[in-house]
Amino acid sequence: MKSSTARLLDGSAIGLSGLCLIHCLALPVAAAFIPLMGVLSEAEWVHLAVLMTAAPLSAGALLLSRPRNPIAIAVALTGLSVMVAALAYPGLETMMTVAGGLLLATGHVINWRGRGVRPHVHPT
Repeated sequence: MKSSTARLLDGSAIGLSGLCLIHCLALPVAAAFIPLMGVLSEAEWVHLAVLMTAAPLSAGALLLSRPRNPIAIAVALTGLSVMVAALAYPGLETMMTVAGGLLLATGHVINWRGRGVRPHVHPT
């Protein structure tokens, strides 16, 4: 995959994680002032839509890029797993989604920063 495409995928995934955090943290506050926002903050389809977008975007950025960074992949997969598990725990959903989103974004930042860095080979 071209480096610019991989960077775009990582950047998009980081941005999506940011939108998820805004949804989880800011929307409930906005709901106190605008009742329609309360409906959106509780809508299950919003969480599923974000998750269904995040999973393939993250997979593309992390698995198709070269070189692959196993630490970035592990951190991002942990974040996605926490986000999926959050759907099963409504009382902890916001906390788990925020934690998962932060882990996912961290994995993409690790991947982004490590892209293009080639291991140094010592001549023998």
